[in-house]
Amino acid sequence: MITTDVLGSGAGAAAPAPVPVGVTQLLDLDEVGGRVERTELPGGLRVLTETMPGVLSATLGIWVGVGSRDETPDVGGSSHFLEHLLFKGTTTRSALEIATAMDAVGGEMNAFTAKEHTCYYANVLASDLPLAVALLSDLVTEARNTAADLESERTVVLEEIAMRDDEPSDAVHDLFAETLFGDTPLGRSVLGTVESIEGLSRDDVDGWYRSRYAPPAVVVTAAGRVDHQQVLDLVTAAFGPRLTGDASPAPLRLGDPAPTAPSRPFGLISRSTEQTHLLVGAPAMGRLDERRYAAAVLDAAVGGGMSSRLFQEIRENRGLVYSVGSMLTHYAGAGSFSVYAGCSKKRVPEVLRLIRAEFERVAADGITAAEVARTRGQLKGGLVLGLEDTGSRMSRLGKSELSYGEYLPVREVLARIESVDEDQVGAVAAELLSQETCLAVVGPYRESDLDRL
Repeated sequence: MITTDVLGSGAGAAAPAPVPVGVTQLLDLDEVGGRVERTELPGGLRVLTETMPGVLSATLGIWVGVGSRDETPDVGGSSHFLEHLLFKGTTTRSALEIATAMDAVGGEMNAFTAKEHTCYYANVLASDLPLAVALLSDLVTEARNTAADLESERTVVLEEIAMRDDEPSDAVHDLFAETLFGDTPLGRSVLGTVESIEGLSRDDVDGWYRSRYAPPAVVVTAAGRVDHQQVLDLVTAAFGPRLTGDASPAPLRLGDPAPTAPSRPFGLISRSTEQTHLLVGAPAMGRLDERRYAAAVLDAAVGGGMSSRLFQEIRENRGLVYSVGSMLTHYAGAGSFSVYAGCSKKRVPEVLRLIRAEFERVAADGITAAEVARTRGQLKGGLVLGLEDTGSRMSRLGKSELSYGEYLPVREVLARIESVDEDQVGAVAAELLSQETCLAVVGPYRESDLDRL
């Protein structure tokens, strides 16, 4: 699976020289990346925009550099719970008024929580951008977080956990993170647990909001038919008195060093399912590691598409599965490389044998020059095609600022992909694919069965 998170972000080099507060930087201006501008406002809040003249819409995002990785086990799921709770109303608008205002202009408003950040976003016609700024900033700065709202939303979050548990292909990903990273913030689910959600109080969640949702941790991004100065004016008016003082933006998250081995050899959720869902994988490098470009080429060649080795061997040639593919995931200081497959129980031993055999083969021999050339083209095309809409451009700006501390133009990312050669991929393959692996399984098994697998 190929994502622009892996490829379309900053360089990971030393932090650039600071720019005075209020000064706008022009970060990019060409036919690939559009006009990208950045301004740091007083109080440490950052605003980035990308102008796309050929569209009639705009997507606005308000990013907060907090996620499940910042939580302790007893308040697990607080960041995600808060994401839900903020839509329940503010000091000036009810939940119905917020929803009605957005529906009235045909816009879409939503949010998501990840392990290292939370994002609230809205997609609207460009003429309705002022409304989007007003609504989203109100959510982020003026949430009520009442005890009554918390109780009603607690049930919703518990239902979301139950829905995850009922979907084996989702549950196995959380299980794999737990198996690989253990009882650490990266190993725990963004959703939290039933126990942690049931134990959260109004003071827990509101305290999380008051302490974390401050301008130094906030990044506002907008892409589409937008004007940077207009966005600055709207954001300045919306955040008002919070934009004071000489606070600097929150420092770049560096994270703990990547683990050298999985926390345990396997994890199991025993369930009477028709298919067995499995993930097998190992630790990988963090997102600031320059080898991530070579690792992305390796991922694409091993299991990143219909021409990949695993898809061709396990699905096309042998017909053992419907779905099989590899995933490369990066965090601050750590990451993972894994392969997912879903198949009947009787086929699991053969599928695992083929995956491990391919790992051994690629670790020893690397991939061919033809595969490197093909997957470079696959990655470049996927990156550019993935940035065809305002939402993906907005998202790239936010992740670049929060995760990498700088913006890397699209043309430079393409050049870095193109510079990856056979030797670089071989070196990364030898490291990643020769490690001790772990296995996560959701299906009709007992632990003693997994010992044999």
